[in-house]
Parts: sequence; structure tokens; C-alpha cells
Amino acid sequence: MRILLWHGYLLGGTGSNVYTRALAREWSRAGHDVVVFSQEPHTEAYDLGGAAVVRPEIGGLLPVFVLDRYEGVEAKLLQDFTREERERYVALNAAAVREHLPADLVFTNHVLLGAPVGAAVGAPFTVKAHGSELEYSMRGNADLSAWGREALAAAKAVVVGSEHIRAVLEEVVGHVDRVHEVPPGVDVELFHPQPRGAALDNLIRSAIDDPPNPDNANERLPDDGNAERFESFFAGDIPVVLYFGKLIRNKGVHLLLDAVRGLDARALIVGFGDYREALEEMAPFGTLFTGPLEHRHLVHLLPLVDVCVVPSIFPEAFGMVAAEAAAAGVAPLVARHSGLAEVAAGVKAEYPPELRDLASFTDDLPAKLRRLLELPAETRLELGLAARRAVVERWSWSSVAERLLTLH
Repeated sequence: MRILLWHGYLLGGTGSNVYTRALAREWSRAGHDVVVFSQEPHTEAYDLGGAAVVRPEIGGLLPVFVLDRYEGVEAKLLQDFTREERERYVALNAAAVREHLPADLVFTNHVLLGAPVGAAVGAPFTVKAHGSELEYSMRGNADLSAWGREALAAAKAVVVGSEHIRAVLEEVVGHVDRVHEVPPGVDVELFHPQPRGAALDNLIRSAIDDPPNPDNANERLPDDGNAERFESFFAGDIPVVLYFGKLIRNKGVHLLLDAVRGLDARALIVGFGDYREALEEMAPFGTLFTGPLEHRHLVHLLPLVDVCVVPSIFPEAFGMVAAEAAAAGVAPLVARHSGLAEVAAGVKAEYPPELRDLASFTDDLPAKLRRLLELPAETRLELGLAARRAVVERWSWSSVAERLLTLH
């Protein structure tokens, strides 16, 4: 098949970015002719399986759901765009996609602005709803919700990653036909358990290869000196509790820091965002902040930690972070709501009955975390391997990519 895969953002870091590059890689490896449209300026840094890449000209203004810095463009909240700015962005992207027709499948990300772009291309298209656009920009905005509803009506199929996002989609835009639930995937070959010594050596080598970041001025690059800090941080045997993701208040990282305080454990915080400075001020002694890390780091970092916590206080489309940790053989502990609860349900199904409640938490994060850390190391290892079984059976990228094509 010839597949045109449109994604208006980057290819590294956040969930929809990872989703896009993983689909491009899996579809390309399966022999399909794939073209990826994104604003990623450094596509050579990512494995897209040989897919062609296009960076559409968008006129310098990028509609986003959470404000970040983007190289070469000005980010502006979608809800702050004028109608003329929105229509110009859609027209420019649709024109870039049309240049690569004909195609067997046009696949676009995000209800907004993926559905309007797909509709403007003029070919049959599928839309993937990721949740961020629904929660951060569209919810409560009648104009954007109506626009999304109108554009989705033209889609051949609408994909949601969880039952939670199916419900949110209907709450925000109203009833939508042709909705299919296909959860995101995890690269279970990339994320896998490793011996501690080998994992640490590989992590340090990955950090040594990081580009310079003087004074950590570029928030999208790993912190300078991570290699030395990793070597020191993992020299002891004190348990390590990991968070990786965006550093914004809605991710609930402050709850994790509060839970770790008073435990015989240290927190490791990976990511970037406007809440980092406040988190550093409240972090207990011994906490390590690294800046953002890519998969080439995380695949070696995860096998070194004891527990991975996903403490979001805002709805999540799917617990990708938890699934990646589980694939690496690390027991995840996630907030029991939205798409996170669905990941927890899959993981705990593989746990022994007496420990199934340790897959998730509500208002009892400190107690659950303490219980996990007080388990014998062998038991935690068994839980991690059980969690990996759940991921391999339910959320491998190869099966996800194949299921998406069956919708076509």
C-alpha cells in the first residue's frame, strides 16, 4: 500500500510523536510505501524504517495544545488561532499532502487539526484521536468542538486508543460514527529486560554521545554531564523510583516527590517542561533530574530502576509510559483513571492475586509505593516480567500497525 502519514508536530518525546514514528517504521518494514509529514527538523535522528519524509511549509505559525518551543516556528495555542490562521494552516498542509497523491491510505493524527487536513486533501482518510487536543484545546470550546465534529464526519474511520478516549471524544464533539478502538503500541524488541551491569554501561555510553548543552540552555536536549551523574547515582543499592514524561503540573510529578519523601528510595525525574524549576525546589534530597531522554537512553535506564510511577492528575489517552516500563521488565504503578486504568487492568491480570492492587493507586500512592519497595527484589522482578507478558500479548507495535490497516 501507499500510505501518507500526516503529523503536524515532531517525532520525538511525547506520545503522538512516538506513535507516528513507530507506525512509519512498522508499515515501512512490512513493505508499504510510506510518506511522513511532520515539522521535525532532524528526521535523520529517528528510525522510520525507510519512510520518505516531508516538512510542509506552514507559514511559521504552529497550533499546539501545550506551549513548548519549536525550532524554526512559533508555537501558539490552537484555541488562540484566528479562523483565518487555522484555515491557512490546514490549506498549506493539505496542499503538501496532495502533492503525494494518489495513495491507498491517508492517515492523520489528532482530531484537530488532523481531521480538517484530511478532509481538505480530498482523499479517503483515517483520523487518530490522541486526547491532548480534546482535553487541552477543544473541551469547553464550542467553536473548535463543532469544527472537529464537522471534519470527522468526512473520515472513513476514527481511531481511539482506549475506551476512555472514545468517551471523551463523544463528550467533546458529540456522537461520531465509524469509531474503532486500537490501543497504541510498544516496541517490545527495543524495550526489554537487561542485566544491570550491561544496562548501566550502555546508558553511560548513550549519555556520552549526547550533544553539548551548555548550562542546559536547550530544554529539549539532555542535561550536560548526565554520564557522570548516572555513574554516581546508580553506584549504590538504594531503590530508584522513576518518572519520565512532560514536566507540567497535570502530570502529577509533585505527588511522586511527596510520596518518595520519607522512604528509603530516590527519585529519578526525566523530562522537560515549564514545571521543572518548581519540581526541583520541592524535590527531596538525592533526586536526580536529567532533562529529556530519548528511547536510546530509556531502553537502558529502565532496567536499572525498581518502580516506574505514572502519577497523572489529568486524563490520559493511554499509559504509554507505563507500557514501555513494563516491556522493560519494570513494575509500573499508575494513577487509576482514564486510559491509565486500562493499562493497569492489563498488567494486573498477569500479577498474582495477592499483588494485583499494586498496579495502580487512587489517593494512596505513598502506601502503594512503600509496599512495592518493601517487597523482596526477586518478587519485584517477577512482577516486572509479568507486566512484560501483558505488553507483549496486548500492545506490540507490529500487531497495532497491522490492526490499523485492517480498518482500511
